[in-house]
Amino acid sequence: MEIWQAIVLGLTQGASEYAPISSSGHLILVPWAFDWPQLGGDAGFAKSFDVALHMGTLFGALIYFRRDVARYLRAFIGTLGRRRVRTTDERIAWALVVGTLPGVIAGFTFEDLIQNNLGEPVLIAIMLAVFGVVLWWVDRRSRRDRPFESIGPLTGLFLGTAQALALQPGVSRSGITMTAARAIGLDRASAARFSFLLSMPIIAGAGAYKAIGLIDTGLLGYGPQFFWGFASSAASGFLVVWGLLAYLKRHDYSVFMWYRLLAAMVVLGLIATGVREATI
Repeated sequence: MEIWQAIVLGLTQGASEYAPISSSGHLILVPWAFDWPQLGGDAGFAKSFDVALHMGTLFGALIYFRRDVARYLRAFIGTLGRRRVRTTDERIAWALVVGTLPGVIAGFTFEDLIQNNLGEPVLIAIMLAVFGVVLWWVDRRSRRDRPFESIGPLTGLFLGTAQALALQPGVSRSGITMTAARAIGLDRASAARFSFLLSMPIIAGAGAYKAIGLIDTGLLGYGPQFFWGFASSAASGFLVVWGLLAYLKRHDYSVFMWYRLLAAMVVLGLIATGVREATI
């Protein structure tokens, strides 16, 4: 893999992790569409590089949300000492903790099924189209009277359960969480903000889990590719979080629906014309 390809994939990961368009789907579709060989030529490198991209995305989000992370971490630790939840920050902290559990359970339970059977371009295209329309439809028909401060553990559990569906490439972790948040009346900016915060423990945990299993392989001689993939993912992740939170204060999700439909059409068109194979 060339350095420029690492940068493209890093930018793709950072942008699509937080925009509701599916990072896992795009990381499969971009190399497939441009007919790039398997990353580095082996599965070990592909998994290692995937960890680097996700850690870059996490780093970008941590920079943006550094005050929120410190605040909710302090609040959570405080509840452990007092053994009760009293403040808004403490409720939100517990919502993030409880909301992380469904994704962890689903990830451990279905990891092999997802990796081996659910990453084909046709299925990803269908998921992009279907859940893009669902996001737009739910947003258009839901109220927007619940502020961020209304979030509690039960809300966190509901949104975390929705987030677990994004293990299927093409669904989008941020997209399905925003859809569920809008369905229960959270305003668009609050839905996005909680979605971003809720994704961080999952990304950190999944990255650490994969890194432990690959600790013996090292960088496999691709140090520059790892660096630029990480850096571009962190930069694009930060910018997308910043831009999307501002965008959703004044706009709806229509642009993302149209993008997802267009991407699905391109994928299906490449397959139908024989330009690309239907399987990877």
